Amino acid sequence: MRIKIYTIALGLLLSFIGQAQEVEYTEYDLDNGLHVILHQDNTAPVVTTSVMYHVGGKDRTEGRTGFAHFFEHLLFEGTKNIERGKWFEIVSSNGGQNNANTSQDRTYYYEVFPSNNLELGLWMESERMLHPVIDQTGVDTQQEVVKEEKRLRYDNSPYGQFLPVLGKNLFDKHPYKDPNIGYMKDLDAATLEDVKAYNKKYYVPNNAVLVVAGDIDIEKTKKMIKDYFGPIPKGEDIVRKYPVEKPITTQRTATAYDPNIQIPATGLAYRTPGFKQRDSYVLQMISTYLSDGKSSKLYKKMVDEQKQALQVGAFSIPQEDYGMYLVFAIPLNNTDLGTLISEMEEEVAKVRTELISERDYQKLQNKFENNFVNSNSSVQGIASSLATNYLLYGDTSLINEEIEIYRSITREEIKKVAEKYLKPNQSVIINYLPGEKPAN
Repeated sequence: MRIKIYTIALGLLLSFIGQAQEVEYTEYDLDNGLHVILHQDNTAPVVTTSVMYHVGGKDRTEGRTGFAHFFEHLLFEGTKNIERGKWFEIVSSNGGQNNANTSQDRTYYYEVFPSNNLELGLWMESERMLHPVIDQTGVDTQQEVVKEEKRLRYDNSPYGQFLPVLGKNLFDKHPYKDPNIGYMKDLDAATLEDVKAYNKKYYVPNNAVLVVAGDIDIEKTKKMIKDYFGPIPKGEDIVRKYPVEKPITTQRTATAYDPNIQIPATGLAYRTPGFKQRDSYVLQMISTYLSDGKSSKLYKKMVDEQKQALQVGAFSIPQEDYGMYLVFAIPLNNTDLGTLISEMEEEVAKVRTELISERDYQKLQNKFENNFVNSNSSVQGIASSLATNYLLYGDTSLINEEIEIYRSITREEIKKVAEKYLKPNQSVIINYLPGEKPAN
């Protein structure tokens, strides 16, 4: 009887948690096409103002790689009404913090202020959209800033080139073949005319979503948004047409070199579907099953038991058009790279050919439930999720309903998706070695 009562109580508690975590929001469009999402949470006197633009590293022409990231930096230079170099000073002097980041698919800007500075955040983001100062001084300054970032984070960082090597070897035509940060020669080649054209094309209200989340009054916030963002002109419709990749049908081997490392690495890489596809969710579960935590299959086998790997992992890298999937290892005790590949493929093969255990399946479900709750635990996280779900997934309601997708994934489906995408003949073996590339 005690167990039964405990079970009922636990069920009621989980039901309450699920209800308590539901995110309420209001969304609508301005006449200029800007989509607006508002989330009211008056539990703390803070507010997040964010704008996500549907433009990322893949949105560029050949010879102009890295434009989205470069442009992200450039739009902190200043505006018609914000003096050059004063952006961060204005934010910090008013008790706020801000940042931005760029992926291959989108660019995201946000400010977090005490709620009495909501109007300031809205004004600053409307200034960024309507009145950016784009001149040669800013271009020259940010070219050097981005090039230094590239040197620090990629060129001179141990294993910093692994992700670019992954893209280069999984894609032949699609812009995902090139690194999001771009190439030095392309950064040097960027002209003022290029930058102005990029701004005119992509930084328009009908290519963006504005999210305001936190301690707000919905109706007052709507009025401020209309005042600041309503007058911004609508841009031209953006047409995207990227090359379609031919399937990988024969296993390839690629070798890359990194002078910043002493221990090599190796991996199995696969091209996978875009993140809106259901199969992409299943692949996320498979990577968690294989390598999330010390009790995961790869870690327990190759690190704990067999002492073959210093580090091992499986990662699903979701992107809009195609995803990337990597199973990698760093050897321990001079373990041969070929041995690591064989051991990793053995574990992947088990997922392709056998149902994972009911116990492991329940552990997976618990982890994804926990991740879902945590993702909605802060106003800043909620703002980012709302923007992403609307702009990239086309469904704002995923902020409350995405967990249902994971709950509906079965053990049989995990096996089926692994067999569909993670076969040896669809993979690229990447050997990432210390030293300089040998001269031809």
